[in-house]
Amino acid sequence: MNNYGIDIWGNDNFIIENGVVKVNKANKPSLISLVKEIRSQDYKGPLLLRFPHLTQGQIDKLYTLYDNAITENNYQGSFNAVFPLKVNQLPNFLIPLINLGKKYNYGLEAGSKAELFLAMTYNKIGAPITVNGFKDKEMIHLCFIAKQMGHDITVIIEGINELETIIALEKETSLPTPNIGIRVRLFNQGSGAWAKSGGIDSKFGLSSTEILEAFEMLEKNNLCEYLTMIHFHIGSAMKSIKPLKNALKESGHIYAELKNLGATHLNAINIGGGLAVEYSQFQRTAQYHLQEFANDVIFTLKNIAKQKGVDEPNIFTESGRFIAANSSVLITPVLELFSAEYEAEHLRLKEHNPPLIVELNELYNDMNSRTALEYMHDSIDHLESLLKLFDLGYIDLEDRSNAEILTNLIIKKAIWLLEVDDYEELQKIDNKIQEKYLLNFSIFQSLPDFWGIKQEFPVMPITHLDKKPTRSASLWDITCDSDGEMEFDPKEPLYLHDVNLKKEEYYLGFFNVGAYQDILGMRHNLFSHPTEINIIFENDTVKCEKILESQKIIDILEDIDYDTNEIKDILKNKLDDNTYKILNRYLHDNSYLKTTWS
Repeated sequence: MNNYGIDIWGNDNFIIENGVVKVNKANKPSLISLVKEIRSQDYKGPLLLRFPHLTQGQIDKLYTLYDNAITENNYQGSFNAVFPLKVNQLPNFLIPLINLGKKYNYGLEAGSKAELFLAMTYNKIGAPITVNGFKDKEMIHLCFIAKQMGHDITVIIEGINELETIIALEKETSLPTPNIGIRVRLFNQGSGAWAKSGGIDSKFGLSSTEILEAFEMLEKNNLCEYLTMIHFHIGSAMKSIKPLKNALKESGHIYAELKNLGATHLNAINIGGGLAVEYSQFQRTAQYHLQEFANDVIFTLKNIAKQKGVDEPNIFTESGRFIAANSSVLITPVLELFSAEYEAEHLRLKEHNPPLIVELNELYNDMNSRTALEYMHDSIDHLESLLKLFDLGYIDLEDRSNAEILTNLIIKKAIWLLEVDDYEELQKIDNKIQEKYLLNFSIFQSLPDFWGIKQEFPVMPITHLDKKPTRSASLWDITCDSDGEMEFDPKEPLYLHDVNLKKEEYYLGFFNVGAYQDILGMRHNLFSHPTEINIIFENDTVKCEKILESQKIIDILEDIDYDTNEIKDILKNKLDDNTYKILNRYLHDNSYLKTTWS
């Protein structure tokens, strides 16, 4: 049976047993059982299941990787990590993460004023805060205030002007000065979809000349004691480790050169993120093991420090995607299969039918396992001929409908008779036998990276996994936009089951959606976030907690600055009381569709 690559991307977090996907934790609840429990509370539309225990597992793994490497190499620096808030700022994810990371002194990285306020409010005192991105005077002033609160905060300067602002504020205020870091613009670039985070043409960082100028400014203003970190980032989810090694050598030498110039308090290198996350269902994309990544960081920086005669730097990382991606699963019901109209009950055969229609009917009735593949090819040829005849006006609409229905019935019957023994042969005509699955969700809201950069996400049914999937599947969302589709790709094909949605429910799960998708989601067609649920394991039992329902239509309209009282007044004045009560109820519901399995 098809396991949809779960052995590639699943990390043993999810398993398939008895035809269903299960969470590999405690009593191993199935995803479908969790969905049914939530549905029983009348939550409709797509569901976003968050698993804090998976976040905990990734935090544990990150620190273990570096602890192993530090021990093996007798490394004298420490390992530290911060979570970049841009990856997922939502409270149902972030608050559990902060609590789970306290034992490691796990910190936060902020890239805007709003994110900095979150870090100042929720970060554990003593756990590191790093501040990246472009900053104005107000944002830098916030960093001074955070230092006064007792936070271990480092301002990473992205340009000389930011250092000038720090120097000015240090003179203007009586607040304690935060630590200062310098983001360096490396020559070396990363790999993968986010490689342009690094490289000589990167948006961020100081050139060699600017680094020297910044150090001279710090010396001149007696602020060298606050220079504690250099920072670089060369890409997210890197597939190859070679660019990292090159970047480590380059940054390690910059660190050592600054130390030898007199930056005696410089003690840390922040290597950004980059740890691989497997999104593909078809092949492993990472060309290295995670432990190898950590080992190379420690080994490379230790050797440079020894060569240059400087202290081994403390290591900081900002691996947000690695921490967050696998913690969330999007579950959406299939609302409709677009071949459902092609059932035998819809045939309108006449007393006298065109010869090709007669032959299609005979192919359907006479087909057996020996002739199935041949008859299927013949039916597709007949359909193409009949469609041309329709265009020329030689057959009518009923004939065309009968041709479409009979061809679809023949294809389904052929697949059933063949029991997919000739699957390789069937793949050659996948474009002719595709099924369209209509899903109750918005790609723009829930999978924006698929829409924007064609990011892969593992997708699979959460039930029926003891049956062979036989339909090459294209997935449609419910937005009125042609981009709201995940087209069938013969090179990386998605096969799903042929189900009767009038008799059974069929849900798809999209995995590894915990990084960026929540916060990047767009309200295209004014669809809001799915209903969110935290799945908590306590004493080998599972509980659904912190249910955050999908936003109501009236609240969405208010968020985009409509006067909702005005909307209600206008509608109320145009309707009788009973009709307005119905409409008001709809206004206080979400935008997703309501059906039997929705």
